[in-house]
Order: sequence, then structure tokens, then C-alpha cells
Amino acid sequence: MNLDKIALLLVDIQNDYFPGGKMELEGSVEASFAAKRTLDHFRRLRKPVVHIQHVSTRPGATFFLPGTPGVEIHENVRPAEGEPVFQKSFPNSFRETPLLNYLREQGAERLVICGMMTHMCIDATTRAAFDFGFECAVVGEACATRQLALGEEVVPAKHVHLAFLAALGAVYAKLVTAADVAAE
Repeated sequence: MNLDKIALLLVDIQNDYFPGGKMELEGSVEASFAAKRTLDHFRRLRKPVVHIQHVSTRPGATFFLPGTPGVEIHENVRPAEGEPVFQKSFPNSFRETPLLNYLREQGAERLVICGMMTHMCIDATTRAAFDFGFECAVVGEACATRQLALGEEVVPAKHVHLAFLAALGAVYAKLVTAADVAAE
């Protein structure tokens, strides 16, 4: 992975996705440690880092509510001074946020993406980034999700995670590990 013109996006690694939160995901703790390793690498290289924070504004929302501890970015990847935090209310991190303009101002052409949920905001953000012309890499071990259901069929979180990563890896992104990123 070329580290020239690159930026890191940390998407929705927030307290409500962790044990005791309002929407606990499978593997969120482990994913946050992989995201932290990736974040530490970007900080050492002084590459741009952007934190995305989902704030629920839709009626009836049950998590990421404004003013609650659950909406806060998890301590494992807490933003450092000077690292931008863009708030969003949709799965796509580019929708109605300054993210695209910021990345263009930074000269970013490549994005490394980590975060939660694999099947929702990581998928939507990665596909949008690709459509905007970015070369994307998703750190799969730094993402987490939950089980889904379709009628009576329950799809285990591991299968949801792997299916969405496989779909992204087919066209939209290179799939990498935190170790791959750190090796660059």
C-alpha cells in the first residue's frame, strides 16, 4: 500500500457499540485494538487522520443519542488534539459532512478505513469513497458488526462481516490487516 497521499478514516468507533452499550457488536473490543494499531501507525507517520462520529437525529433512534456516553468515541481510538471529528447522521460518512472537501484539501487520494458497522457505515462509506475516486483499503479486523435477520433466517455476525468484506473486496477496496498497514 502506497502511503503517499493517504488518510485514515475511523468510522463510528463509539461507546454504544461496546459491551454495556445500546447496540453492542460482536468483536467490537478486538476491532478497536486493531483500529488503534492502525491509528498509532498513522500518527507516527504524521498522516491525516479523520474521526467520524454518528449522532442519531432520526425520531425513535435508540443509540448514539446526543448528550449520552454512548455517542462518545471509544477511548481506544480517542481523537488527539488537532484530529478532526466530523459528525454524521447517515451511514455514508460523506453525506452532509465536510469530509470530501477536507480530504481533497489534504491531497488524499487513498483511504484506509476502519470502524463499525461493517454491513452499514463501513460499506456505505467505502462505496461512496470509491465513487468519489479514492483508492480504498479496509482493515477488516478493525471492523465489527452484528447478526442480522431476514424473516426467520438469522445470519450470524461473522457471516455478515465476511460477506460484506468480500463484496467490498471484489471492486471497492483492497482488504488489508493492521499488520499490512504497519509494514508500509
